Amino acid sequence: AVQEGLGRPAARCAALIPIKKSDDWWALAQDERRQIFEEQSRHHSIGIRYLPEIARKLYHCRDLAEPFDFLTWFEFAPEHEMMFNTLVAELRASREWTYVTREIDIRLRREH
Repeated sequence: AVQEGLGRPAARCAALIPIKKSDDWWALAQDERRQIFEEQSRHHSIGIRYLPEIARKLYHCRDLAEPFDFLTWFEFAPEHEMMFNTLVAELRASREWTYVTREIDIRLRREH
């Protein structure tokens, strides 16, 4: 499946989820972080199962001295809200998520 673009008329629901990871995460070597991310947490394989219904854009901001390391923007149609909730629950249950120290889940809905 291929991710649909952002701004689709049917995608009237959105979520902004800023995430901060622990110093322990950033102290790991890059290959160790990648191994947790890809092989243990299976972050990509989880996300792919929710395409094309859920579109995502990730912004890296760790090097900008901001309070969060990542800002993730999701868009989806109202009928896919439960699917989105399942996606987020799967990611939060992963080993990678044990390194998350702060998160805010902001949900938005456009009426028309």
